[in-house]
Amino acid sequence: MTDRRRNLFVLLLVAALVAASAVVILSKPTRLGLDLKGGVSLTYQAKPTVQSGVTSDAIDRTLDIMRERVDQLGVSEPEIQRSGSDQIDVSLPDVKNADEAANQVGTTAQMYFYDWETNVLDANCRPAPQDANVTGGSSAGSGAGTATDQFTAVTRASKCPVRNLPNATTNGLFYQVDTKTKKVVAGPDETRRDLRQELQNKAVRPSKTQKTLEVPKGTIVVRAEAPSPKQKSNLYYMMRDNPALSGKEVKNPEQQFDNGAGGTGQPIVTFSFTGKGKAAFQKTTRAIAARGQNNFIPGQNPQDAQQHFAIVLDNELITTPFIDFQQNPDGIDATNGSQISGSFTIDSAQRLANLLKTGALPIRLQLISSSQVSATLGKQALDQGLLAGIAGFVIVALFLLTFYRILGVIAVGALLVYAVFFFALIKLIPITMTLPGIAGLILTIGVAADANIVIFERVKEEIRAGRSVPAGIAAGYKKGLSAIIDANVVTFMVAFILFILATAGVKGFAFTLGIGTLVSFLTAVLLTQAVLGTMSRSRLISHPAALGAGQRSHHWWQSFDFMGASKWFFSLSGVILLIGALAVGGKGLNFGIDFESGTRIKTALVRPANEDGVRAVVAGAGFGDAEIQRLSGKEVAGGNGFQISTPTLTEAQRTTIQQDLQQKYGVRQGSFNFDTIGPIFGQTVAKSALIAIIASLIVISIYIALRFEWKYAVPVLIA
Repeated sequence: MTDRRRNLFVLLLVAALVAASAVVILSKPTRLGLDLKGGVSLTYQAKPTVQSGVTSDAIDRTLDIMRERVDQLGVSEPEIQRSGSDQIDVSLPDVKNADEAANQVGTTAQMYFYDWETNVLDANCRPAPQDANVTGGSSAGSGAGTATDQFTAVTRASKCPVRNLPNATTNGLFYQVDTKTKKVVAGPDETRRDLRQELQNKAVRPSKTQKTLEVPKGTIVVRAEAPSPKQKSNLYYMMRDNPALSGKEVKNPEQQFDNGAGGTGQPIVTFSFTGKGKAAFQKTTRAIAARGQNNFIPGQNPQDAQQHFAIVLDNELITTPFIDFQQNPDGIDATNGSQISGSFTIDSAQRLANLLKTGALPIRLQLISSSQVSATLGKQALDQGLLAGIAGFVIVALFLLTFYRILGVIAVGALLVYAVFFFALIKLIPITMTLPGIAGLILTIGVAADANIVIFERVKEEIRAGRSVPAGIAAGYKKGLSAIIDANVVTFMVAFILFILATAGVKGFAFTLGIGTLVSFLTAVLLTQAVLGTMSRSRLISHPAALGAGQRSHHWWQSFDFMGASKWFFSLSGVILLIGALAVGGKGLNFGIDFESGTRIKTALVRPANEDGVRAVVAGAGFGDAEIQRLSGKEVAGGNGFQISTPTLTEAQRTTIQQDLQQKYGVRQGSFNFDTIGPIFGQTVAKSALIAIIASLIVISIYIALRFEWKYAVPVLIA
């Protein structure tokens, strides 16, 4: 094939691809990430349970269940994927409440049914069937079966003997308690290692008054039944861990209303049992009814003798209904199903029904990172990202036009074609665009322009050396091509390493950088070569000056002996290195929360405020050392914005700060955005970043050693 035919073929191919790209751009939507669209991002770390270890199959099953739960939420285009060996990333576009989403998606949802009186324990770890309190823990003390605070319940439970019960749901649980404040600061966890990681994730500082307690196998501590739909109980029971059946035996759960005879009209959850579950349920309720009948004394109020059935979900009592031994002397026949009633709202009953419908997770998930971005802030970030992209393109285009004249026009045209191709690929693959992804896209504009600059400089050198314009173009592309290939290969390899090893945000950057590097090679080399090859004998570029290849003016640096002055350059480099080493050694590095962990809140206030006023509000919530920074209108919609940086906050602490700010200054609707990074996630980010840097240096050195000589790799590695 002649050069002319090859050039025409390339131009026709590019034209066809441009047309196809236009169709894709017009017909397919652009998928935006949470930082551009708004929504909730959650990262979980998997923990083992007695039912399953953290295996690949267990995580795959967990992912399937989480997807079903997200479908129940009605979220469009969610992303749920594994990250590393034991982490799961969840992205939920347009979701406005991170805490509710976490409760729905990441809850283990292990539900068990217990014969209450035979399993509730007194202060001495003995069954207390006669005077067990099931009123939500209205009285506290050391009486048999009476609810008490969590610290006391855990302390007592840790002294119970090991019970090798056949249906035990755990192999023992670990808690961290503070003997001074009488509080449980972490737990329950299946292992001491998991407990240490939870303490680390909560940024709990070690103290001499803290100690680890193990509640042995066969005993559990459960939270008392909630006194109201919006309030959890602060009281706990000790129980023998001997459930009669589990949530696996539940079928067809639905949220309904208690509208039957004598019903309350309150939200309930109805369900049916499997065959095995029906038999176990009737057997257990029969025993409960018989015990109630035996306890009944003629003339006594029958309700005083009633015995109870308890439903526990993730170590919390949902309800403890009594079994009426007069109406159901042979237990309850669950052929027509059963129901769960309690302190439900419609939403909480619906959530429980959905959790039961999708099933329990085989492993426990610990939330190690969460963020919430409003749609307003997302749109603002998108506008800023697009503006940065346009500005980058314009600056590069002006540079090319100024220095390379006609060659610059061709290069700018190639960049426009590159932009069309890349935008089409974003929609076709599809690539979820994020702010780091836009950064990678802007960087690839420079990569594409750099390829043109390398070739154009070689073309100008060949023409200045006396070659004709056609011969100079051919020689310039031939000599510049190897340098461009080397640069693109190295860039692509680094992008690949980042994509494999880095965390979610950097993955978006790496993916767009890698794809952009490949596309830029097509447009910056093949397309511009075909265009110049076709135009090489035209009058438009027949004169060297039209290509910016006129006679170069003589400058002092053209005759300067750089090699002779190498000792001065080495000395200057040494001084810079020394200053840098002293600065790092003296002040260290200023890490963000991605590495060090913490919570960063961005919000816009309704009434005028200053840093001191916001700091006073946050200090009132117990965070006097928080960093307060005023934000510009570009950083938060509506103006009067502030960024609050604190140690890692819990859901309750974050809510307290939001409520206090709302009360004093008013919080603009939809403007309360936050990122919470736990120490575990921060360590993961730091570790992956370090590995990626080392791996990139090694790969680059190996490539240079193979492509050139090993001795060239040494100074590159040092530099």
